[in-house]
Formats: sequence, C-alpha cells, structure tokens
Amino acid sequence: MNEKILIADDHSIVRIGLSIMIKKVRPQADIEEADSFKSVLEIINKVKFDLIILDINMPNGNFQQTFDIIKIKQPDVKVLVFSSQDEQTYAIRYLKLGADGFLPKISDDVTLKKALEKMFDKGTYVSEDIKDTLVSKSLNRKRPTIQNPLTTLSDREMEIADKLIKGETLKEISNELNLHVSTASTYKSRIFKKLEVQSIPELIDIFRFYDNLIK
Repeated sequence: MNEKILIADDHSIVRIGLSIMIKKVRPQADIEEADSFKSVLEIINKVKFDLIILDINMPNGNFQQTFDIIKIKQPDVKVLVFSSQDEQTYAIRYLKLGADGFLPKISDDVTLKKALEKMFDKGTYVSEDIKDTLVSKSLNRKRPTIQNPLTTLSDREMEIADKLIKGETLKEISNELNLHVSTASTYKSRIFKKLEVQSIPELIDIFRFYDNLIK
C-alpha cells in the first residue's frame, strides 16, 4: 500500500520542492497539498495520512488548534513540523506538544532527505544537535547532585584531617594544637564518621578524590 503524505505549506515553491524530494525517497507515495490550516482540516476529514509535513505559520487558523485536531482525528499519523523558526529555540517545544519531528526550512538537501527517510522508516526525526540537547536535559534531571563530603568538616576538623594525612600521631597533633589527646581523638572519630572512612589510607583516598573540588 502506497504511503499517503500531506504537505501543508502556504508557499507553492516549498510544496513543489518537498514533493520532488519525497518522490526521490518514496517514488510510489501519494502526495496531497494544503496551503492553509483550514484546508488541512478539510483534507484530513476525507483522507487518512501516514505523514503530514506541517508548516507552523499559515493563514486561516493556528498551529496549535490544527495540530490538536489532527491528532484527535488521526492519532497514528506522523507529523513533521517544517519551520523557518530557530531549531534550538523551538524544536523541543513542538516535540513536547506531540510532534514526531522538527525540520528547519533552511536544511540542505542531504538533511532533508535524511529527515524524510527517518520519518518514513522510524516515524521520528530530530537533528543531532537537538538529540544532544534532549540527552543533556534528561541527564541533568536524573543525575543526583554530587555532594562533596569534605565540605561537612569544620575548619578545625580539616586542620586535623590534614595532619592525620601527613602521618602525624594524635599526641603530636594535640601538642601542636594545644589539645588534650582525648580531644584530638574525638576529632579524629568525628572526621571518620562524617567521611564514612575506617582508616588513614581511606582518609587519604577520599581527600585525593574530593580535595580538588574545593580548591
């Protein structure tokens, strides 16, 4: 069964160019055209499409209303938004609305062909730049904030931890800082608890890992 495709754009030259490119990718496709939002709604009441290439700015209606009606009447149809609007600014917005792809009108022939092939074969298309943006946003939402445990130490605890790392004993530390040995020992226990370490080697490792984050 031949794929049915609707090209909706108010510029005839754009519709002609898209038709030519589609025929190169899908020679047997049945193509219809619409030059306004109103004509889009009239046509989808009569014909079921596999793909609609939809301009954002056309006369006799608005994009949001037309898009919503398309998805209500033909929920399985794939919609490729074809726009002169800035991709980085608007692509994700339309994808969130439910569009299956976004293609800038400034795209070259190679990109246009790739987008059409992706829409026909996979049902979706976004540029590599937008993919990177989506992945980055997804990771930023899901990635837990890394807490540097060294920031939980007080100035005195940091001072004592530094001396422990240098190999000083509790007695040496207590003499240098005018503390009782028992007080120095309490500081050591507190440091180990906060950093969740059990030994000096572990203390050294955690400082090596996190110390650069607070410098």
